[in-house]
Amino acid sequence: MIYGILGAVSVALVLCIGKIVAMRRAARAIGDQLAEKLNTDTNTTIALDSTDSAMCRLAADINRELQNLREAYLRYQSGDREVKEAVTNISHDLRTPLTAICGYLDLLHRTADPEKQKEYLGIIEERAEIMRQLTEELFRYSVMLTNEAMPTGDEVLVNQVLEESIAAAYPTLSARGIEPQVEITDTHVVRTSNRAAVVRIFNNLLNNAVKYSEGDLTVSLTEDGTVRFFNKASELSADAVEHLFDRFYTRKASRDSAGLGLSIAKTLVERLGGSIGAEYAKGILTIIVKL
Repeated sequence: MIYGILGAVSVALVLCIGKIVAMRRAARAIGDQLAEKLNTDTNTTIALDSTDSAMCRLAADINRELQNLREAYLRYQSGDREVKEAVTNISHDLRTPLTAICGYLDLLHRTADPEKQKEYLGIIEERAEIMRQLTEELFRYSVMLTNEAMPTGDEVLVNQVLEESIAAAYPTLSARGIEPQVEITDTHVVRTSNRAAVVRIFNNLLNNAVKYSEGDLTVSLTEDGTVRFFNKASELSADAVEHLFDRFYTRKASRDSAGLGLSIAKTLVERLGGSIGAEYAKGILTIIVKL
């Protein structure tokens, strides 16, 4: 009987040693492959011959973290490229009006003609206003990024805020020859939100229409709190629509925009728990905000 017990113990010991050896081999394989994956740009995963459930789970967990790491790295690369392009574009946008200001200041010093002086001063004021708008847009965006917390305790009557925003933008719209068509429900649309943020959203969307509309604009608000901005945009493409809300994206060359207006609107809408999107069909751009 003693020999039988010793035999069973020996078999168990051999099996344990075999298990340990197999697990050590699997651990080395995981370690070697992990080092390779971290040092090379590859989408392959760690492959394991072991049938041990614990080692298989370990390999699966590492593969999942590798995938997360790759996605984070791709986001970093994309963001780094975006920032570099943004710095280049903003530098150009600021340099253009600044160069014009310097040029017309020089002309102003060279002439004594009052009419010419008045003309040059008008151009200088226009270019200075463009620079002010650009820097203000960048400042607002940076402030928004550094203040992610947003109180949402205001009782906002969306009808009123939208009407006031359109009224405030009317002189600018009118100067561009845009007579807005307004379709606002009589039903009170009330949301517990942040009034200042809702105002900023509507203002940015109206400013976008001022810059890019082809002479028309329709704004509607329905009972369910959906706001739509329609305007003709025949030069727009389906590909461009996908990037409208990207940071620093501009639909066409613009001297007075850093391409942040729609991006700011999107960020604010999402922080308030809503959604924003764009549709494009038959030359008409529709931006849809759901509060």
